[in-house]
Amino acid sequence: MAAMRHPDKVERWSDRIPDMRYPGGMRDSRPGGMRDSRPSGMRDSRPASQRVSFLEQPHRLINTRVLHMSMAEDQVYGTLTLINIQVKERSNGDETVDAYHRYKEDVGIMKGMSLDAYRFSISWSRILPNGKLGGGVNKEGIAYYNNLINELLANDLQPFITLFHWDLPQALEDEYGGFLSPLIVDDFRDYAELCFKEFGDRVKHWITLNEPWSYSNGGYVTGNFAPGRCSEWQKLNCTGGDSGTEPYLASHYQLLAHAAAVQVYKKKYQASQKGKIGITIVSHWFIPFSNTTNDQNAAEQALDFMYGWYMDPLTYGDYPHSMRSLVGKRLPKFSKEQSEMLKGSYDFLGLNYYTANYAAHSPHNNSINPSYSTDAHAKLTSGLGLALCLSKRNSRNSVVHKEQVQGSNYIHHRKWDGVKVKGYFAWSLLDNFEWNSGYTVRFGINFVDYKDRLRRHPKLSAFWFKNFLKK
Repeated sequence: MAAMRHPDKVERWSDRIPDMRYPGGMRDSRPGGMRDSRPSGMRDSRPASQRVSFLEQPHRLINTRVLHMSMAEDQVYGTLTLINIQVKERSNGDETVDAYHRYKEDVGIMKGMSLDAYRFSISWSRILPNGKLGGGVNKEGIAYYNNLINELLANDLQPFITLFHWDLPQALEDEYGGFLSPLIVDDFRDYAELCFKEFGDRVKHWITLNEPWSYSNGGYVTGNFAPGRCSEWQKLNCTGGDSGTEPYLASHYQLLAHAAAVQVYKKKYQASQKGKIGITIVSHWFIPFSNTTNDQNAAEQALDFMYGWYMDPLTYGDYPHSMRSLVGKRLPKFSKEQSEMLKGSYDFLGLNYYTANYAAHSPHNNSINPSYSTDAHAKLTSGLGLALCLSKRNSRNSVVHKEQVQGSNYIHHRKWDGVKVKGYFAWSLLDNFEWNSGYTVRFGINFVDYKDRLRRHPKLSAFWFKNFLKK
């Protein structure tokens, strides 16, 4: 994608999106102001290029340590689950659903369902056990992913590869604190380049990061995801960490690592491999709890602190003004060179959407026990369409891939908004190990019998989806 043009005057993207409280209305730039402005589909109506498929993550599918490999992998999520401090039922991911040995069977399931793409993640430590090129490359790990990619292509399934889905090599966490250190940027770039070299002749869609917000929030604010850090005063069953500074550092270096990987891909590989590279972010939608100016601002700030935290740097090269104002010196700064590297550093966007929240003004003295969770001055209580509109307006109408979004009919009916929807990835193909929920929840469209040799059985939803795709 050609570099995007950026306005000389930075405009808050929250001022350019439809106001969800007033059908047909647009937020004016003035607090409380209004101005008049009305601003994966079904198989028979979606463009030929729109893909429908499933996505999976390595720690959830593949046993954490493949013992017969000459170089066993070690990742922070494996360490966290072995300690079992945050996982329900004290389960771990040592076996999960064993996709490592059963990938041909799983590809056959996808083929039988008439899917045309499969999004999966590469485990960093599976191919670089020590996290760095200097620590050696695990050729057996490379071979596994080559076999999977080849099997997918042989069955007319296009691979969409995610490079980082929260399973940081333990060696890098031990050496310098992982994404709390600027050293991670070069190591991630090197890991990404190794993947481009080994798999890029066949892989045409790359995703650098999956939900950097979830990684930063779960790993460094609440501590319920690896590496399990948070401020001790929060009493959230985690020790070590600072919820007022570390999530901002982790996101900062995730963004820079993303930009470095995109830069090397575009400079050295994209022209010959003819692929595309992007990032997957997550955002809830936030509705003002009332019509008061304070609650309207709270909703905008909540969106800034989740969506804008990543999209503003990717669009404008810096964090939202509200974050700069409310977080102050705890929010890292980009150099001029870093800012330019971030701007427009994607060919497409992945958008994960789960829910919407009401947001009410909640003032907090950030000088006392500061935390990301209170920095936005918004108290949340429990619209896909507006999130898509936001992606369109903020990214200058770049391609959007939706993942984990509810309601293909809704996507179909929102096409008039002009969002370039190119694909839909459902979560998930199989039941699996679901982070700190362990095996207590089942999201798979195919049932995995953990008590009977991990046999796969299609659920009624699998039959429905298969028939739906044939229409």
